Amino acid sequence: MSENFGSPSQIQPLSIGNVVSAAVRLYRSHLNTYLKLAAIAHLWVLVPIYGWAKYAAISGLISRLAFGELIYQPETVQAARSHVNPRLWSFLRVGFQVGISLFVIYFGLAILGGIAGALLGIVLGGILGTAGVVVATTLAIILMVVIVLLALTWFYSRWVVAEVPLAVEENINGSESVARSWELTKASVLRIQGVVLVAFFVTLPLMFVLNYIPSLFLIKLEQGTLIYGIVYFISWIGSLVGGVLVMPFWQALKAVLYLDLRTRREGLGLQLREPPSQDFR
Repeated sequence: MSENFGSPSQIQPLSIGNVVSAAVRLYRSHLNTYLKLAAIAHLWVLVPIYGWAKYAAISGLISRLAFGELIYQPETVQAARSHVNPRLWSFLRVGFQVGISLFVIYFGLAILGGIAGALLGIVLGGILGTAGVVVATTLAIILMVVIVLLALTWFYSRWVVAEVPLAVEENINGSESVARSWELTKASVLRIQGVVLVAFFVTLPLMFVLNYIPSLFLIKLEQGTLIYGIVYFISWIGSLVGGVLVMPFWQALKAVLYLDLRTRREGLGLQLREPPSQDFR
């Protein structure tokens, strides 16, 4: 039986904490199904082009399943797949469009940050002398990192649900789905940035253990040695497991955000209630 996530007859936009907690509850309630799909998606990544399209489509599939639970119209995996699979290449287009856009933005921000840092160094160096160069360099690095992170999260927040309309709505293609995300998020960017930040910290411990720690050991090992190969393989497996565990949470989060954004802009209803106490046993 599906967990009671909300009442579609009432309109109650969600707070940052409610969005994240709703995603966690969706993840827990359908753990086996979502993890199985995430594992299949990550195996498809090993196949160039077509496998990447399959990965993107399965990501959208998880969001569609989560969205169905939220609006009291749950679907089987087979039924949801019948909607998603015909749009396989559109999902790949969405992934490439958003990914390339973020890369270009990052590259541009890095150049601007370098120019700003150089100017700051010249100014402070002229005022403070040699000591000012060290101060200016430190400030420039900090300033550049802050600006780049804030700008990237702002743009990411505009495209965070880019694949969800394609997975959920009818008569829409990849470019229209990206544009739909941009339109839905325009009045909620700061709140979405907060959601993304909280979700990042929720998943950080898991990613740190499975992704970052094994990679740190590689730094001190000599490439080409047996021990390096073993540690690299362990690191690769850890990254794969981490991706499988985290992906369904983010896709469920996008489904909650998408419905909440439509609640705010188009009057759809979503009110989350606490699950029965036995669900936490």
